[in-house]
Amino acid sequence: MSSIGTSKGILEIAKFGVYVTVPIVLMYAFANNSKNLQKFMGTKSYVVYPPEGPRPPSPEELREMAREIARKRNNQ
Repeated sequence: MSSIGTSKGILEIAKFGVYVTVPIVLMYAFANNSKNLQKFMGTKSYVVYPPEGPRPPSPEELREMAREIARKRNNQ
């Protein structure tokens, strides 16, 4: 017995239709009108960066600090 004519078959066809049409309609709504996408995406901040901390010393400053530490060790 085939389930195409039964209500179970109709339900499966309807589910498949929904699964196919929803992404297509959403893509059409956002891809053809970029204002919709900007309105939807612009209201949310997805990436929130922490405040900037102090910068690490430059390589020249690190070399100078290492030289000073070496001088102190040699003097002791």
